[in-house]
Parts: sequence; C-alpha cells; structure tokens
Amino acid sequence: MNRKFNLFLLLLACFPFSSIIAQDLMDLLKDEKPKTEYAYATFKTTRLVLGQSVENPATGTLQFLIEHNFGRVNEGAYEFFGLDKSTIRLGLEYGINDWLSVSAGRSNYQKTVDGAIKAKILRQSTGARNMPLSLSIYSDMSIYGLKWANTERKNYFTSRLAVTTQLLIAKKISNALSFQLSPTLVHKNLVAKRTDPNDIYALGAGGRVKVTQRTSLNAEYFYVFNGQKNTDLQNAFSIGCDIETGGHVFQFRITNAQPMFDRAFITETKGKWSKGDIYLGFTINRVFTIIKPKTFQKE
Repeated sequence: MNRKFNLFLLLLACFPFSSIIAQDLMDLLKDEKPKTEYAYATFKTTRLVLGQSVENPATGTLQFLIEHNFGRVNEGAYEFFGLDKSTIRLGLEYGINDWLSVSAGRSNYQKTVDGAIKAKILRQSTGARNMPLSLSIYSDMSIYGLKWANTERKNYFTSRLAVTTQLLIAKKISNALSFQLSPTLVHKNLVAKRTDPNDIYALGAGGRVKVTQRTSLNAEYFYVFNGQKNTDLQNAFSIGCDIETGGHVFQFRITNAQPMFDRAFITETKGKWSKGDIYLGFTINRVFTIIKPKTFQKE
C-alpha cells in the first residue's frame, strides 16, 4: 500500500513540471518565425547558351570564360566541316556581392571589346517571403574595333558603341526544369543604312532540363521584332549541353550564330539552320576564388 501511495505522490509531483516543460516547448514553436527559402541553381552558369541567365558569379569569385565557335558545318570536308575556322571570345566575370556582378570580354569577331553589369532585382522564394520568379537587369556596352572602311570622312568614337539592355525573368519550375524570358533592347549609335533602326527590339526565350546532377540540356531562341526586314539576317537559335566538373563547367553547343556577345548574336546572325549554316562550339568556364566567404575564413 505504501509503495502505491509513494508512486502516486511521485507522479503527482512530476506532473506540474512536465506540464511546464510541454508548455515551454509549445511557446517556442509558436514564437519561431517562418523562414524564407530561396531558389538556387536555376541555371548552371551565368549563360543559358549564348545569352545571359539570371545567375551571377558567387560573391568574391572570378570566372574566366573561353568561348569558341568553329566555322559552318556546311563548308564541307575541305574546311573539315568548319573545324579549320574559329571565332573566339575571352571573358571575365566577377561577383561583387550577392546581387551585383560585372564582366568584360574581347572577341575576334569585329575585334570587339565589351563590358557589362548585372543586378538581381527579385529572387524566387517561398516561406516568409513568397516570390514566384527571379528578375535581373543586365546592360552591356560593346565597342566595334575594326578599322573604318571609309577613312576620308570624319569618324567618331561614339559611332563604335552599342548598348544591349535586358530584363531576365526566370522561374525554377522544379529541380529538373527552369524557364526564362529575356525582353531585349539593342541600341546602335551607327547603322549601315539610313533606313535601319538604331533601336532594335527582341525577345529571348529559353530553358534548361536537368539530366543528371552535373549535366543539363539547354535551348534558347531570340526573336527580333524589327531591323531584319529585307535583309539576310536570321533569329538566333542555340542548343547546348552543360557539364559540371568541380571548378569547371563545360558547355558544348550548336547554333546558327557565329559571334558570342550580345549585340552581335541577337541582331547580326546570318546562319540558316535549313541550309546547314550551323556552328559547333564550346565554352570553358573556370572559377577562381578571390575573396573567401566569411564562413571559410579563419578567426
């Protein structure tokens, strides 16, 4: 009888403490604020194929890009189906912080130098902040580098300049599927004919399908609304395969665009897929850490 009574007293004594502990746990759960979960790796690199993606280099990292397109496949065996020719662009991209990056490059196509800035405006997220898509703004200035064809007239440096401005609107639909729209304005200070517009409007659309953890298939198409009437210019259509290998990302592609910087491949593409004007190409993207993240720095 005493044992039962003692056990009853022990349970009775513990009951208030257990209630207090349970109540404290409930209070902690109630006070915990919902977290914001951001979408990451919408695309593998800063490029979808030739065009820009919403991705930026990580903060404090420098990306070195070696971009290469061979000649046209339909040039035949004499030109080794285009492999005897090449168009090259070397580029650098640097992540200043989580939302801002800068880049620069030089191409042997028209001996062009270009520089750009990209800023994240919105980032896709769920939880405390629900944002259905990611939005970035991108602006690039290119400088035409060939000698003037007519040296007898007065030529201005500003005539060499062109500016490309884009809104990059992307959504990561699932871990395997991402999509992007790229409304684009290209302004050229100098055009070939008086009837050619200085402002050219285009819309890019593309997406990525993740095949494995380190491999994806990408495609993009740029439709130009004006500036191509009564010309031999074509809309750029490109297909690529991204392969990630540690600090490198390799991209292999086929495209009807010879140049690899914004102004040129969007508004100056001449290749026709139907005639075999297809360029095989690749990009090697190597990442260097310039400033280590704070979580990796020693105290």
